[in-house]
Amino acid sequence: MDRRAFIAGVTGALLATPWPVEAEVAGRVYRIGYLGQDSKSSDLAGRGPFAALLQNLRTLGYVDGTNLTVESRFADGRPEVLGTLAAQLVRTKPEVIAVPSAGLARVVLEHTKTIPVVALNAGELQAEPSVRSLAKPGGNLTGMQVFSPETMGKRLQLLQEVVPGLHRVVVLRGVPWGEPGFVLYRDATAAAAAKLGIRVRFVQFTTIDDLNRLFDEMVKEQDQALLVWSNPHLNGYRKEIFDLAMRRRLPAVYDVRVHDPDLLVYAAKRDEVWREAATYVDRILKGANPGDLPIGQARTFELIINLKTAKALGLTIPQPLLLRADEVIQ
Repeated sequence: MDRRAFIAGVTGALLATPWPVEAEVAGRVYRIGYLGQDSKSSDLAGRGPFAALLQNLRTLGYVDGTNLTVESRFADGRPEVLGTLAAQLVRTKPEVIAVPSAGLARVVLEHTKTIPVVALNAGELQAEPSVRSLAKPGGNLTGMQVFSPETMGKRLQLLQEVVPGLHRVVVLRGVPWGEPGFVLYRDATAAAAAKLGIRVRFVQFTTIDDLNRLFDEMVKEQDQALLVWSNPHLNGYRKEIFDLAMRRRLPAVYDVRVHDPDLLVYAAKRDEVWREAATYVDRILKGANPGDLPIGQARTFELIINLKTAKALGLTIPQPLLLRADEVIQ
């Protein structure tokens, strides 16, 4: 069966199930855990994944402080403390632990093989060692994945429509390429680029000094555009990446909306993904085995174009592309 058809089928089946309302979960206090990369205050203020989880669970009948207890740990942007926080969270013995990404799921899984873990907004979960298949993960990890290899080719096509004669693109990531899911993305991007006649270079960074050096290299290599793969570390540098790209007149496409001046964003609609992910938490609290819950796939993507940034780069966005956009920022 076609992979996309299968994913759409299992995700649709999950959504077709009628979810109980508050009266049906009253009378018992449920306990969940949450591990976050950033600060709790910034997540709640910006309606991040934790805030969305609480809201979506409320819609499903779980009210924090009433019939729900939430043990949360936030790293406040310090990745070195995530392991310690995950261990603390596991010791509280929640019924399920929710995390915003595959990377944080991996951290939690280092400390428990029994507590269910739900990824709210992950990359390619099938690449995780504990996952046997999309249809039946088999372990204690399940949830929603927002990226698929097919979207890599789509982002390259968008750059090709915007940049005349495009044939050299840099792919920027803020983590090592050796992580399981990213190897799949790298290979899928390379394959898509070959079909489009584009040469791609894969680079990574840790510090702002790395970024300055990499952008200098892009000029020397005569790279024409940038494809940015997001993660929490990289998102902390989105403004710097935008500024460096603008100074070097490099058009860029992003996979997550974080910084409105970005030229192109082609991303899964996170609110929909987070809403679906909350149903996994709901089902597990009601007794479902995470290993039996098919991993869901983001089904709806949005294209955002910033015309002011395009003008600053000297680019004219083709009218057919503007008509396909979900949002055009003037």
